[in-house]
Parts: sequence; C-alpha cells; structure tokens
Amino acid sequence: MAERGGSGSLVDLLDRRWGRAYFAFQALAGIAWWIGVFTAPLVRDSTLGRLDPVLVAVFDIPLFVGASVLVAAGVRAAVWVAVPWTALVSIGMATYATVTGLGGWGALAMAVAALASVGAGILVLLDRVPVEWIVVGPFRFRSAPPAPAGTHLARTGIQTLVFSGVLLLAVPLVILFFEQRWGLHPPVPPAVRLAGAALFVPALALSLWSGVAVSLRGGGTPLPSVMPNRLVVTGPYRFVRNPMAVGGIAQGVAVGLMLGSWLVVAYALAGSVVWNTLVRPQEEADLERRFGREFLDYREEVSCWIPRLHPRAAERTRVHHGSATSPPDAHLDPRERG
Repeated sequence: MAERGGSGSLVDLLDRRWGRAYFAFQALAGIAWWIGVFTAPLVRDSTLGRLDPVLVAVFDIPLFVGASVLVAAGVRAAVWVAVPWTALVSIGMATYATVTGLGGWGALAMAVAALASVGAGILVLLDRVPVEWIVVGPFRFRSAPPAPAGTHLARTGIQTLVFSGVLLLAVPLVILFFEQRWGLHPPVPPAVRLAGAALFVPALALSLWSGVAVSLRGGGTPLPSVMPNRLVVTGPYRFVRNPMAVGGIAQGVAVGLMLGSWLVVAYALAGSVVWNTLVRPQEEADLERRFGREFLDYREEVSCWIPRLHPRAAERTRVHHGSATSPPDAHLDPRERG
C-alpha cells in the first residue's frame, strides 16, 4: 500500500471510516427514498416515471440499500455489490430518462450516487485516497524542456484551446442536453444570461493573462507535464496564487449562467472542489520540494482563492534550477496551477 501524501490536506484525513460513513448515509437515503416512492406520488413520478416501483424495489432494496448497510457495518466485500449495482442502475435510469423524458430526478440522483459510491468504495478498499492515480500522463509533474518563449506561448495557446473546447464547450453542452431532456431545465430570466456574459469576459482575460505569464516568465505551460521551470510570482500571480484556476472556474460558472443551466454551474463548482481537494495539495507539495522557502514565503503572502487588494511586491531572487542559475528578474515559477 502506498503511503499517504503527507501534505497535511483534507485528502490525508480521508480513510476507510469516511467511506463506511458515506455508505451508511446512502443506506438511510435509500430507505427514505423508497418510503417516499410508496407514499408520495410526486416522488414516485419524478424519480421513477412509469417504471413499476415494486419490480424495481425487489432488486434495489437488497442490492442498493442492503449492500450499503453491509459496507457501513464493515463488510468490505459488499462494496463489490453496492458500487456495481449503483453504477448499473445509474446507467439504466439515465437511458430511461433520455428515451422517455421521464424520471429525470431519479436519473440525476443515481448519477450522483454512482460517482459518490465509487469514491467511497475506493476509500473502503484502500483506506486512503490514491492521489497517485491523478498525477499520471499529461498531469504528471515534469518541467518543460528548454525552448524559446514563443514555443512555450504557442503550446499554452494550444492547451487552452483544447481544454477550453472540452471543459467549457463540449461538456456543458452535453450536460445541457441531459438537463433539458430529463425535464430539469427551468426557465431563467435574461438577466441571468447577461450576468454570465459579463462574468465570462474578465474570467477569460484572467486566464489568458495567467497563461502568458506562465509561458514568458516561467519558461513552461500550465499543463503539469510541461510545467514552468521558474516560480511565477508576477502578473496575476501577484494578486492570487491560482489565477488560472480562478479564471477557469469563473468561466465555467459563466457558461452555466449563459446557458441558463444550473447543472453546468454545479459542474463548475464541483470541479473547483475536486481541484482544490485532490490536485492542489499535490502541486503545492511538489512546489515546496522544488522551490523550498521561496514558495513557502509566497504561499504565506498570497491567498489561494481570494485576490489581494494590493499586489505583492516583486522580488529579485536568484533561483538555482539544476546546475544553472536563473537571472535575478526571472521570478521563481511553479507549474501554473499551483
């Protein structure tokens, strides 16, 4: 078993007990839902549509509620029943709601339950959060190879186009489709869409400014596998420690508002929680290993999420990277997202 990250973050506190606690909650929620199904027509219609509740209950109560109870009680093997069944029901409900337009709330609830069950199941089986599963492939921490600033800038531009196209266009449109098809898309006033557009412009500008700073001042890109060689503490990094993340999340919320989609807004906010909980501690631990006191001083002075009213004073610091010494004005730089 791999050791915990040791970064002192919330991730290091999550263990098997939290996984079992989730399955206890899931069992109670399942019991409450089934009571609602058989006693309240509104609950039954909004979550099951025209499906036969008795037929569904014959399978779901023992495999969802019962297996969750067993996991909560310490029977780890029951994870292999509760999690696959929850995922299977989630797929089935999503298919049913998409085809018929009925039972949308049930499809959404089971989708959330499936994701949560997978996470809790991993905690129960491993007794920890396997953060090493995250920092792989393009997200593995590696410094950018030496290259002209224009090359880094071009790479950053391509990365921005790809990730924005996927995370800020393709995924939100897919979410919007299901939100509308499942009957979960309430009407919103035009002012909400205008507010989204007003938020998107400065959020995009912040992300672009951050990318340029990382490329020109850091000698790298925002992507962890081609991360900067110097700690960036200039430009937007003088105001907030994670301007790229702040800008990206704000863009996600703005897209949700412009689409009038509360689920897209929830998707953006959930992404911020995942990034802050799972990714940021690993990045900052790596920055501390690479830049030591320079990064610690910077972290103490600049907040992760809340911008400073006044920019942090620039420092002229010599930084050793390998056998070379960075020039005094090439302010230390982490990989952008740290």
